[in-house]
Amino acid sequence: MKLLLTSGGVSNASIRDALVELLGKPIAESTALCIPTAMYGHPRVGPGVKAWQFVSGNSQNPMVDLGWKSVGVLELTALPSLEEDQWVPLVREVDALVVAGGDVLYLCHWMRESGLAELLPSLAETVWVGLSAGSMVMTPVVGDDFIQWRPPSGDDTTLGVVDFSICPHLADDGMPGNSMAEAVQWAAGIPNPAYAMDDRTAIVVVDGNVEFVSEGRWEPLVTLTSGSGHTGP
Repeated sequence: MKLLLTSGGVSNASIRDALVELLGKPIAESTALCIPTAMYGHPRVGPGVKAWQFVSGNSQNPMVDLGWKSVGVLELTALPSLEEDQWVPLVREVDALVVAGGDVLYLCHWMRESGLAELLPSLAETVWVGLSAGSMVMTPVVGDDFIQWRPPSGDDTTLGVVDFSICPHLADDGMPGNSMAEAVQWAAGIPNPAYAMDDRTAIVVVDGNVEFVSEGRWEPLVTLTSGSGHTGP
């Protein structure tokens, strides 16, 4: 699977170009399924109006409204009640999975319960387009700061598809989002490499190779004291 891990969606031309490169064709010729599930588990996000805004392409984060050839909905909480032949072929045939933010452990729980997590390694050409929690679910751990919901098992690990963790929504002090001081404090409790990135930044992961695409700012938190941050495209 090819990963486009964003903080704020496909928010600028650089991230959009990266998505097109991952797809190998224009977005207008590509099909997608959107996954709103993470939104339901977050008390400030959904269910309700914001879930509808994401699915309908009316949210403030460009994801569903990018001009796809077609977009369907894949609701993970429904999948355990369905036969696999009702949804697995659909997942296999689309070009991209477009995954909303919200509560990352809620998303991870339903990816495991639905069987989607088990299916991911076989989706070699599919592009996973994550937004916030939809990106963080691919990391090993997210830390208590980003947990609002816990699964019945108490397991607070995420999928570990990549070997680093992400602090999204990096923002200047006093602005909505996470300040650098908050990101550094969060990273102190993370046992693996970690990065903070703003909503104009994305991480591309293909075959284990990691590349940052940014028109904003991102920081390698584990090496923060040895150098300054990264800005610009």
